[in-house]
Amino acid sequence: MTFFIDFEPNGRRVPGKDGDTILEAAQQAGIMLNVTCGGEGICGHCVVRVMAGAVSAPNVNEETELGAEQTREDWRLACQTHILGDVRVHIPPESLATAQRTQTEGREIPVDLHPAVRSVEVRLPEPTIKDQRSDATRLGETLGIPDLHIPLSVLRTLSNDLREHTFHACAFVRDSTLVGIRPPGTPALGFAVDLGTTKLAGYLVDLASGQTLASAGAMNPQIAYGEDVMARISHTMSKPEGGEQLRSTVVAALNSMAGELCVQVKRSMRDIADAVVVGNTAMHHLFLGLPVRQLGLAPYLPAESAALDLPADQIGLALAPAANVHLLPNIAGFVGADHVAMLLGSGMLEHGGIVLGMDIGTNTEISLIAHGKHYACSTASGPAFEGAHIRHGMRAAPGAIEKVVIHDGQVLLQTIDNQPAVGLCGSGILDVVAQLHRAGWLNERGGLDLSRGGGRIRQGERGAEFVVASAQENGGREITFSRSDVNEIQLAKGAMRTGANILLQKAGVSEQEIDAIFIAGAFGTYLDVQSGIDIGMFPCLPKERFQQVGNAAGSGARMALLSTEKRREVVAIARRVQYVELTTEKSFPSLFAKALMLE
Repeated sequence: MTFFIDFEPNGRRVPGKDGDTILEAAQQAGIMLNVTCGGEGICGHCVVRVMAGAVSAPNVNEETELGAEQTREDWRLACQTHILGDVRVHIPPESLATAQRTQTEGREIPVDLHPAVRSVEVRLPEPTIKDQRSDATRLGETLGIPDLHIPLSVLRTLSNDLREHTFHACAFVRDSTLVGIRPPGTPALGFAVDLGTTKLAGYLVDLASGQTLASAGAMNPQIAYGEDVMARISHTMSKPEGGEQLRSTVVAALNSMAGELCVQVKRSMRDIADAVVVGNTAMHHLFLGLPVRQLGLAPYLPAESAALDLPADQIGLALAPAANVHLLPNIAGFVGADHVAMLLGSGMLEHGGIVLGMDIGTNTEISLIAHGKHYACSTASGPAFEGAHIRHGMRAAPGAIEKVVIHDGQVLLQTIDNQPAVGLCGSGILDVVAQLHRAGWLNERGGLDLSRGGGRIRQGERGAEFVVASAQENGGREITFSRSDVNEIQLAKGAMRTGANILLQKAGVSEQEIDAIFIAGAFGTYLDVQSGIDIGMFPCLPKERFQQVGNAAGSGARMALLSTEKRREVVAIARRVQYVELTTEKSFPSLFAKALMLE
């Protein structure tokens, strides 16, 4: 039976089937709710209020997360509440996956231009009664490519395109294949994409000059189906249409992004003759519609790890008729093409000496280059630094506390866009722990000292907590940070530090021998390196050895877009990398236990 669900305050109405959850109805309506746990009912972030209508009774998860008082007032978890009739639902702002700060900036590393597609201006002799050659034959001979391959998608419009431009046009050519025909004076464009678990970064590039014409960042809409990789893998396994939902959602987002970038520079999407997409192995597989079940089960093997060139229209990207999408190679099940791109775009491969690279995101991939060997691993770190599992955590959106300083007992805060404080994003979370520890209010085991802090440390419902912003200071909205929140950060930073330490063990070097540490990724861009050192997330080294390189994966994707030589180079790099599966390392438990300490 079909019912209608009305969402307030945006006024969306969508049909839903008997037994659908409110979350499923919201996804159908294109409303992106916070579902950190992937719809398991354990994060408490998709809170809505049922204003009218028939729904299922609160379950144990809801009563645990929301409490008896809130459930009596019809506050519910969207992922746990099933629709039994027409329903009217109110969505509070904090339950929406709001637009957040995205990171597109990275290093611009010069590269010799060898793009896969070139733009060739041609003037064809116009056909006459005495010249009976086909349009395809005459174009191939004019280009000097007698065996020119013209895919059917291009051939269908070739004659009309040539005549529209009176046989004077630009031919986009890849090797001996015609990619498209455009008006004269039209340079070929490229589209480079960093397909992150949480965020998308796209770049529109002139393939002839190498110039980045426009860039944009956006949230990955797949977060509506799960915050992290494992939640999305679970979604594909639990729903027959789950994989296609995730694939089509992100393809639509990339088409929209490419279109918006083209509008900015007054160009057409048909001018995009080539694309490079990088992402972790799971994002790579979900983008292509490859199976991901095996990525979620030991030994976590990818379906494909080689570099790929695939027709864009076969994937669903609306670019030039015969444009290709190039995907860099994956290294392992949890170290993907985005890490390969980071190695390329950070500059760490050219640095020399002993170099550690950390691409901090929803997962943190780590590389160590030492004495001619290259080791890599992946650690589960990002969810806490994205605000997941933190009571007042959030992504880096307006109003998020991004900087915290404790000075002479006073707590000083800085929020994104100087908006009233709403919660804590990753850099603010890191600062809170570091500042508490530095002030002596937090011990090395993560315990808050109730005798310190001038009343800002108190006993709360969930144990000891630090009042980051009181209701009086913050317009009635209180923001706290509890012992359990500290523990989440200990787990995240402990995993990262353990990964780095195991790679150092493998290479037989000490952390003091590290010549440089490259920190990449959106969170890595905004964090305070000293805060990371203070809590033991990073080795205790002079700050000048650290380099924050922004979205190096995006930079690497652009380099691969502009140079087929770089594409070949990274294939060789990926083959040399020795992947280390941390869970099989005997030293992991003891190193992890030590890395949990705040020191």
